[in-house]
Amino acid sequence: MYVKCSRCHFALCLREAQRCQSSAAPLEQADFLKGAPHRNHPGVTNLKTVRLPEQLQVAAQSVLQRADVKSLTERAHKLSNFLWSRKRAIETSQLREKATLLEGTFLEQEGDIHKDGIDHKLAARIKNRVLSELRRTTYRRTPLRYNEELGLVYMAARLAGGYAAVLRALNEIKKREPLFVPYSLMDFGSGLGTGTWASHSLWGDSLKEYVCVDSSGDMNTLAEQLLRGGSEMDNPVIQQVYFRQFLPVSPKVQFDLVVAAFSLSELANLNERLNVIFTLWRKTNSHLVLVENGTKDGHQILMEARDAILNSEEEVQHDLRRPSIFAPCTHELPCPKMIKRPVVPCNFTQFYYSLPLSQSQERQQEKFSFLIISRSDGEKAQETEHWDMARLIAQVRRRPRHVQCQLCCANGELKQLAVTARHHGKDMYRCARNSDWGDLLPIFHAEESTENDETQ
Repeated sequence: MYVKCSRCHFALCLREAQRCQSSAAPLEQADFLKGAPHRNHPGVTNLKTVRLPEQLQVAAQSVLQRADVKSLTERAHKLSNFLWSRKRAIETSQLREKATLLEGTFLEQEGDIHKDGIDHKLAARIKNRVLSELRRTTYRRTPLRYNEELGLVYMAARLAGGYAAVLRALNEIKKREPLFVPYSLMDFGSGLGTGTWASHSLWGDSLKEYVCVDSSGDMNTLAEQLLRGGSEMDNPVIQQVYFRQFLPVSPKVQFDLVVAAFSLSELANLNERLNVIFTLWRKTNSHLVLVENGTKDGHQILMEARDAILNSEEEVQHDLRRPSIFAPCTHELPCPKMIKRPVVPCNFTQFYYSLPLSQSQERQQEKFSFLIISRSDGEKAQETEHWDMARLIAQVRRRPRHVQCQLCCANGELKQLAVTARHHGKDMYRCARNSDWGDLLPIFHAEESTENDETQ
């Protein structure tokens, strides 16, 4: 059997073509590694178990001990469960559609589907049944008002986990763009200032300006206390941090980094979220980083933001640079996880040590979803590499002589791949064995060409 080699374009026997292809793969894979060891290949963006910065941990313990909140551990656990299980409020359009369906169902049950046969009593009875059923089955979202006491409970419940998630998302930028040095940061829904602490941990003193926006004045006060080591008198650990209660809407002042962590889900409805998303994007000079709970609702909120920014057609464009998806997606096509039924959220995990409310620290796991959108000059550059990057979207299963990987690929498709040294090369095999959920894995074009040739 003869095939055409994709490298030299000569007709060769199948065995010779495979040998020709395999000789190219190690060179391309070595180029991908860029001299790095396999355990730290360029696609590795995960972090080891995260600890709070020592100064932040000491300050939080000091604030909580001084406040002496009753049943703090129990209340923190309840708040964590509540925030995780909370859903988006149902939209008015969805409520009307649901009411129309219920009305049709009840009319059929009454045995009279002809409009001219409906009397006023029947219409009133059906209306009451519809309203009663809507009240019984519709999720009622409870808004949270973060006063000082609830802010302290939130500190005990979410400070460490929220910091770990934001640090992991920002590390994607730090690892993949080592030359990026941000000068300014805006954190929307800043809460206790985890975005400020996480960005400072990665970029240090290169950041000269931090603007924290949170509607709760009490949360801003607590965040400022944490920056001052737990008191209101000491000098702040991080300089040039400014607190605001309202989001500045002017597009004239942009920030290198704009972060919104666990804050879009606090907004009441889709219109509010879209207004905030467009404002945040106008304020973005380089990267917009969004983080939410790793639930179905959290993932869908991020996909709303992704679609809104990619498809936006504003009448007045203050920044002509196009948006491009930086992470976690390796493409700008519709999310395959949203298309597949049942919908399974695209989420990731990060281990961290909890805030020690007692003598010991627990190693816990934060499950979150994130989205990073960047400003891009002009059209996408033509790819010259011999590989595409795919995102590992589930736990990597290491087996004898092969590695089971679930990938979201650059062509917008989900793929299950058993990586072996024989079929994919030793370098890719070792990269796969040293990768984990959330990392990027290279898919080499030479391998794809070989598979296509074998099937011909």
